[in-house]
Amino acid sequence: MGIEWPVLSIMSLAIINGILTSIALETFVLSKQMSLQLAFKTAIGMSIVSMVSMELAMNLTDVALTGGAILTWWVIPFMLVAGFSTPLPYNYWRLKALGKGCH
Repeated sequence: MGIEWPVLSIMSLAIINGILTSIALETFVLSKQMSLQLAFKTAIGMSIVSMVSMELAMNLTDVALTGGAILTWWVIPFMLVAGFSTPLPYNYWRLKALGKGCH
């Protein structure tokens, strides 16, 4: 693509963008049910661990299968499976052991 950034920089940017987008969307959705400040705090609390693990899994899968931060069509299904399944144990534990759901 002509981008001369190191793989780690591209992965870091993808992780930051994913987390910020998730927090913004969750805050928007939750603000319909609660105050904006409480919606923001809830979005941050339910998002950080799951989003970081999901983004890391997806980016590491991309690097492992393509040899770099090279997003191609055939790697996307593998990235989606990795991104979905990685935070499941944490989310399950949080829900069952702590009795805390997302909202």
